[in-house]
Amino acid sequence: MSELHPSSERFEQGMATRRAVLGDAHVDRAEANSTPFDKPFQDLITEAAWGHVWSRPTLTRRERSIVTIALLAALGQDDEVAMHVRATANTGASRDDICEALLHVAIYAGVPAANHAIKIAKHVFEQMDAGKAA
Repeated sequence: MSELHPSSERFEQGMATRRAVLGDAHVDRAEANSTPFDKPFQDLITEAAWGHVWSRPTLTRRERSIVTIALLAALGQDDEVAMHVRATANTGASRDDICEALLHVAIYAGVPAANHAIKIAKHVFEQMDAGKAA
């Protein structure tokens, strides 16, 4: 954490969860690429998104992964959709799970959003199958 925001238990839990879901390589890249400008944002998402929301025991990581992909697809957040599809290797969400989530996106958020997210997921799955880091 930055000197302005000392490390907390929630931050440490968030970093552990973030690494478990996204993988060490992704988190290491994000940390290495952070600057004084975006470090407060990195700290925020680590503590709030990963330490608070993703670390709650009510939903499994698989379930959170499915919900997250659906929400990101509905919002048209392409890079985040790809990142979270890659993370399914760590969360236990299956390709069938993602297909079902994107069917819900089609009905509740629109066919174009789902269609685009399906294209992204297919591309990421192809890269994963080929052993590439997408």
